[in-house]
Amino acid sequence: MFKSTGLLAALLLLISFTAIAQNQNGTIKGFVYDKKTGEPLIYTNVSVINAKTGVQTDINGYFSISLPAGSYTLLATGIGYDSSIVVVNLLPDAIVTKKIMLSQREVGLKEVEISGHKTDKITHINTGVTNITPGELKLLPSAGGEPDLAQFLQVIPGVIFTGDQGGQLYIRGGSPAQTGIYLDGITIYSPFHSIGLFSVFETEAIRNVDVYTAGFNAQYGNRTSAIVDVHTKDGNKNEASGIVSVSPIMARFLIDGPLLKSKKKDNNAGITYLLTAKNSYLDQTSKSLYSGFGEPFSSGLPYKFTDVFGKLTFSGDNGSKLNIFGFNFDDHANLLNDSDHATIANYHWTATGLGGTFVVTPGTSSALIDGKFAYSNYNIGLNQVNVPTDTLPRNSQINGFETAINFTYFLPNYSQLKYGVEVSGFHTALTYYGAQGIQTTENRQSTMAALYFLFRHNFSSRFIFEPSIRFQYYSELNKFSPEPRLGLKYNVSDNVRLKFATGVYSQNIISTKSDQDIVNLFTGFLLAPDQQIANVHGQNVPTALQTAYHAVGGIEVDIDKVELNLEPWIKDFAQVDELNRYKLTVQDPDFVAASGLASGVDLSAKYSHGRVYLWCAMGYQKVTYTSIDGTGNIQTYPTPFDTRFNSNVVAAYTLGKKKDLDLSARFNIHAPFPFTQTQGYYENVNPVATGLSTNVLQQNGNLGLIYANQINGGRLSWYHRLDISAKKRLQLSRKSSLDLTFAITNVYDRQNVFYVDRITNVIVYQLPIFPSINVTWNF
Repeated sequence: MFKSTGLLAALLLLISFTAIAQNQNGTIKGFVYDKKTGEPLIYTNVSVINAKTGVQTDINGYFSISLPAGSYTLLATGIGYDSSIVVVNLLPDAIVTKKIMLSQREVGLKEVEISGHKTDKITHINTGVTNITPGELKLLPSAGGEPDLAQFLQVIPGVIFTGDQGGQLYIRGGSPAQTGIYLDGITIYSPFHSIGLFSVFETEAIRNVDVYTAGFNAQYGNRTSAIVDVHTKDGNKNEASGIVSVSPIMARFLIDGPLLKSKKKDNNAGITYLLTAKNSYLDQTSKSLYSGFGEPFSSGLPYKFTDVFGKLTFSGDNGSKLNIFGFNFDDHANLLNDSDHATIANYHWTATGLGGTFVVTPGTSSALIDGKFAYSNYNIGLNQVNVPTDTLPRNSQINGFETAINFTYFLPNYSQLKYGVEVSGFHTALTYYGAQGIQTTENRQSTMAALYFLFRHNFSSRFIFEPSIRFQYYSELNKFSPEPRLGLKYNVSDNVRLKFATGVYSQNIISTKSDQDIVNLFTGFLLAPDQQIANVHGQNVPTALQTAYHAVGGIEVDIDKVELNLEPWIKDFAQVDELNRYKLTVQDPDFVAASGLASGVDLSAKYSHGRVYLWCAMGYQKVTYTSIDGTGNIQTYPTPFDTRFNSNVVAAYTLGKKKDLDLSARFNIHAPFPFTQTQGYYENVNPVATGLSTNVLQQNGNLGLIYANQINGGRLSWYHRLDISAKKRLQLSRKSSLDLTFAITNVYDRQNVFYVDRITNVIVYQLPIFPSINVTWNF
């Protein structure tokens, strides 16, 4: 790993050189929009025909090209859109702003949503990166016919999903707390509902999703494993539109449109709105849907949730805009006793937030300035009834503000310079009970500040060099963390590309969920402690800051219309702070510093042409943690999500002269999950239950469990499942249509193990076969 100070010096030199070069040229900048909706078109190619150069629009639809003075012809192209040609006369040191509108082509609209961009693959490193479009989300067979990001993320290479009920996503060896998930730049702490098939994100409101599974650059911080960055679209600038959808699982709607329109033609100024809401009533409908399946399903699935998201967009004609948004996500679940199906615990979390993002393009500068500001609050509680002392009520809260400002310069040959500043403040509160009923209470506050620099340079369309560095400061730990990162790509040819990324990462967010847990819906968060903690060897660690090191390589090969991607990767989680689950006395430490090592290799293949879409991903990974067991011994053991083999196949085909019938299927198979075996039982009596009058000889104690010495020494059975769906679109009018979707989840009713009750030895399975019909009105 190279020195961070040397990297910073190199970056500053490159910035100075770039500024000098920019001053010698003029600049053509602007935005590319969808003419019908006014939505910015991301990753659209803007080429300079008579200069043999070009750029690609960013997430805001923005582009900027620095050129010598002269007359130039710009060509903007996007799959599924008619191209547009713009002629620009550029004077020395001048800045010319252009707005390019692209019209949708009726033929090939399917391709625009599901096709990859060849230019993006050649000009960006994209190591460990998957970009998800709304069209791809809708191709996947989904539970209840409801397309959702939670279900699509499961097919990404390196992503492990632990189950339909209370399942979580583990990305290339990292736990959910080690993955940063953002909604328009704002942290979402609990993005997936307790019925793990659904997320808080409305599919129809998503513009795009970027998933960084390893080796991400310095733009992202305070997470040691992965990033999921979700961006929502703006409201329709020209007319009101929306959807209304009903299924056996939920009802949802989206409506968007203009509040204030410009009177000038092709003027992008105005105010738009977007509002989405969805409500699940699965706890009620599942009782009839599963009445013939026996217990526990005939008693219903005790999950329900409500999600609301709203957004206002204030747009200027020059492309500058301000987004104001708010959200409220609410999730309930009742945990049932396996024998009599009575409620033994109430689980509930809420997430609320209010914030904004802005984009500014100064008329006198080629830079794009963007930023965010927000406040959010996340609460979670688990309250038990008539259960042993090791599961007493738990409560957790995390709230705070986030602000950031970024500056982006688009350089010739798809190169880029970006830097930014972030400041955030957090408060966490936790009440937690350990194995002996010992209470742990934490109340922490922290202010964090970060400064990052990123530079990407393309050398002759062959070699791409992307150094970046992040300087992160954690006030509660008084810790300054320099984090250098590096990305490389070499284009052997237009169809064969080699890539590599590495970096240093840190975070001060700790999860209450242990890597030794199998089924545990409670996921609380707290800031890293300021108390002294020891590692597994009993040695005090110098800081409670968690750190990790990534290295990921890869090769991309395009054979005709097949895109192949092979990526070996490794993550060294040098320090992972955990709650001390074996705390026996008040004097024992609340935390212990563990460590982890994850490695693997993933292969994916995509074919997209005409009416056919095929996607296959398979991978091998090994994830182990080293920590202290209940006897105080050091153990290295597989994590509960350490399934060594995982594979997904997705197929979609479009039928009909009007391409109005979509058929799709998904098959998933993965190797068994590990678990800690039960060695025996004993009567756990309380010698001081009633003080001095306690009679231990006549007392009826609780049933205690003796676990096997080896943590996660056993394995469950193999998991596999087939889902299918068929969607028919009925055109009601020029602006209105009806989608009818018939879907079957778990077609051949595979009994995949959810968990085994340790007391009764009753096996509880994941969801059985689930047919459903969804009706969606688009207007």
